[in-house]
Amino acid sequence: MPRPRKLRIEFRKNRSGRRRSGDLTRAVDADPDAVADQVSGERISGKGSLTRKRTVMVEAEVVGPVDGLSVAPFAAGSWRGRVLHVHGLESLVQDEAGRVIRCTLRRVLRTLATDQRHPLVAGDWVQATGTGEEGTIEAIEPRRTSLSRDSRGRRHVIVANVDQLLIIGSAALPDLKPGLFDRLLVAAELAGIRPLICINKLDLISPATVVPLAGVFARMGYPVVLASATSGLGLARLAAELTGKVTAVVGQSGVGKSSLLNALDPDLRLTVGEVSRENEKGKHTTTTARLLPHRFGGCFVDTPGVRQFQPWELVSAEVPAAFRDLRPLANHCRFPDCTHSHEAGCAVKDAVADGLLDTRRWESCCQLTCGDTWDTAEP
Repeated sequence: MPRPRKLRIEFRKNRSGRRRSGDLTRAVDADPDAVADQVSGERISGKGSLTRKRTVMVEAEVVGPVDGLSVAPFAAGSWRGRVLHVHGLESLVQDEAGRVIRCTLRRVLRTLATDQRHPLVAGDWVQATGTGEEGTIEAIEPRRTSLSRDSRGRRHVIVANVDQLLIIGSAALPDLKPGLFDRLLVAAELAGIRPLICINKLDLISPATVVPLAGVFARMGYPVVLASATSGLGLARLAAELTGKVTAVVGQSGVGKSSLLNALDPDLRLTVGEVSRENEKGKHTTTTARLLPHRFGGCFVDTPGVRQFQPWELVSAEVPAAFRDLRPLANHCRFPDCTHSHEAGCAVKDAVADGLLDTRRWESCCQLTCGDTWDTAEP
């Protein structure tokens, strides 16, 4: 059996409490002689109680930290499970026998210094201990895939370990947002997740109005499904695409994500909300990501509505490579570091001028390269 190894890790600043109480002045005023009993200094070096680093023992099977989290050892008698739902400090974990157990996260994982908003997300595979109805998550296994966005300078992991990404937009109420499609496609390309596009609410408008946009994505090789949760249009095609796969469902609030999932599998019984009449925007009925098994032999990961999306740690030079229609053209630019915005001899701009490349896609690439953030206020 491989021997455990030592690993030096860093914790957040507020992991340890202060040695001196906060009411030192008040205590000395009440009893001047009490100052002799107070600690005169605090040690914050590698040996003190306020240090932010610790040495932990990890099993050899943990080949390396994933996002700085997989540092806890696999405890004896632990069992493997998949996170279905995360709510604060508690999570619902389904073990390999199908039982759902309420678990808490081990403190060493909860207090690690990391750029993530939360160390655990729906879809994570974990090692846990405990029997009955309660348990403790001891370790987080390496993530195969993850979809992340920037949230005020921190990494917000939306889902983990999914096979494909179902991007849902609505033809009306609210209006279609192609800019969100572009950004989610870029995030999926960089994460190695297969994207699938669905335009819902086709019963509200003439389908011919969305065919040009659907054709732009279809020519790049993305599967595009025109659907309606009300009339049942496109549900058979969606069911074929979802069979046997773990699918993350993302999209703007109010596009009908929950309604579409209920139409595909009525046993889910997800809460459905109405679109606001004042601003034609959706209301958050799904507040946190949940992993839901469905009747087609796979799982949905139902996520909250997206109102702002910026891919995490997006490098400007990598943006054109994530656009399938720009990728072959960028190789013919005059300069290897061309931003496709102002340079002379740019093959991408020439293709836009000749009508060979969709203008909106080029503008979306330039916005991402400049670091602009998309939100629902944009057209």
